[in-house]
This record gives sequence, structure tokens and C-alpha cells, in this order.
Amino acid sequence: MSEQQPSGQLATQTLAMPMDANPNGDIFGGWLLSQMDLAAGILAKKFSHSRTTTVALDSMVFKKAVWVGDIVSCHSEILKVGSSSMKVKVEAWVERQLTDEKYLVTEGVFTFVAINAQGKPHPADPKKR
Repeated sequence: MSEQQPSGQLATQTLAMPMDANPNGDIFGGWLLSQMDLAAGILAKKFSHSRTTTVALDSMVFKKAVWVGDIVSCHSEILKVGSSSMKVKVEAWVERQLTDEKYLVTEGVFTFVAINAQGKPHPADPKKR
């Protein structure tokens, strides 16, 4: 078991299913990326009290494979707030099926922009609106 612990708050948790796997039985990277984007978006929305949109994936590192049956937990934290943007770090952790082993499998930094009802950027910090 890893001694490292997740950073940030738990944003999403789901089960990796066979329909999300490639022919080798590993989960597609795109599926994992979408789970991480959802986790980052939840935190960006909660922080900004606003609609948000993903504008960039600044970095992403795949460290270990995700397997069918793994419980996937995404933890997110705000790294930086700009005028309308937010940088959100996401760590994806898995708990292996039928064990207590937990691993950091992927991490990335997403940039979101707070937008109004018309889709136009506005201040990310709700106190500045």
C-alpha cells in the first residue's frame, strides 16, 4: 500500500467497468481523463458559484494502469485563481478490487473559466462580481 495520501478534497468516486476498457483489460486513458475533468469542474463550480468551462489541460501524467473493478477516486484542489480562470489540480487514485491497496494512478492540472449565463467570462471569485 502507498504511504502517500491524496491531496485535495474528494470530488468524485466511481467503479471502472468493462465497457471502459481496451482489449488488454486496462481502462482507456480518455475515460479517466473525463472523470478527472468532471472532478475539476465540480470544484471550479463550487468555488466560483458559477457556470464554468474547461479551457485547457495544462499537464497530465499517467503513473499506473487502471483495471476493471478498480474504485476510482478523484481528489481536486484549487492551485491558482486568476481574474476569470482557475487552475485545478486533480489526482486520480484507485483502490484495487478485493484489496486495501490504494495507488495514485494519474494527476493533472486543468484550467477552467467562470462564465455567465451568456457564456461570457466573468470574475472567478464571486466576491469580485
